[in-house]
Amino acid sequence: MTRTIVASATKEIIIGFDQPFCVIGERINPTGRKKLAAEMVAGNFETVIKDALEQAAAGATMLDVNAGVTAVDPNATEPALLVQTLEIVQGLVDLPLSIDSSVTAAIEAALKVAKGRPLVNSVTGEEEKLEAILPLVKKYNVPVVAISNDETGISMDPDVRFAVAKKIVERCADHGIPAHDVVVDPLVMPIGALGDAGRQVFALLRRLREELKVNTTCGLSNISFGLPHRHGINSAFIPMVIGAGMTSAIMNPCRPQEMEAVRGANVLNGTDEHCTTWIKTYKDYKPGEHAAPAPVAVTSPTDGGAAGGRRRGGREARMARG
Repeated sequence: MTRTIVASATKEIIIGFDQPFCVIGERINPTGRKKLAAEMVAGNFETVIKDALEQAAAGATMLDVNAGVTAVDPNATEPALLVQTLEIVQGLVDLPLSIDSSVTAAIEAALKVAKGRPLVNSVTGEEEKLEAILPLVKKYNVPVVAISNDETGISMDPDVRFAVAKKIVERCADHGIPAHDVVVDPLVMPIGALGDAGRQVFALLRRLREELKVNTTCGLSNISFGLPHRHGINSAFIPMVIGAGMTSAIMNPCRPQEMEAVRGANVLNGTDEHCTTWIKTYKDYKPGEHAAPAPVAVTSPTDGGAAGGRRRGGREARMARG
């Protein structure tokens, strides 16, 4: 059974077909969030702290951390900012983290200070990216997100996206990185623009699971981009992709409707044994309400945290969020 292990300083999480769906909190990302980007540039991390705590309390399995605040010389500015952001977040919550950047120097700087076993987000099928990122993944013995696009861009043909994923898995093997440490993003297209986007990803997920035997992830809200009432589409999409074999997603855990879909799918998929999490979360549920789990215990920020002070980072291919 394919199992991808990620960890914080003291907490280990397994991403796998026989495990509860892994919710990777997306909020610590300045892409499309001008206020957050301005705050981070100014050394103000109040929103980062708030988002970290709220996502943990809402039930996120792990958190994505991105510090791509500017396209102006990111090689010079992003490494230090990503390190600072990462250290603040891991001083607040005991959850595994996803290091999200397209800047190789920023990824390496973050890997040097990350506690536990973070997920690197990400590598694509581009030769330059493969040669830059895979040696770091091997050196630090961490798992990596593999995005199914290459120098030619994002193909509308799901067979091409599968071929790119296969290429990345094979190149990882050449570097001594096992398939269980590769989490493939098959790239979810907006259903409003591509009518068979849902069917495409369901078929891709089955192939990735059966033929490559890898875990998978996606930018969940891509599916509903451009449509009204996006959370309704997202909530319907969640159990369908889980049923097709997806094992994690980068999403907003602070959306109760979507988290209910995750927890319900875990029950029906048999990964919430004895319905334990469902019962604990919704035992006091009242009709017309969305229950939320009890807040998690958190530690105080490290020195300089609250006071210290993308572009889409490692996920250039992801569309706008919901």
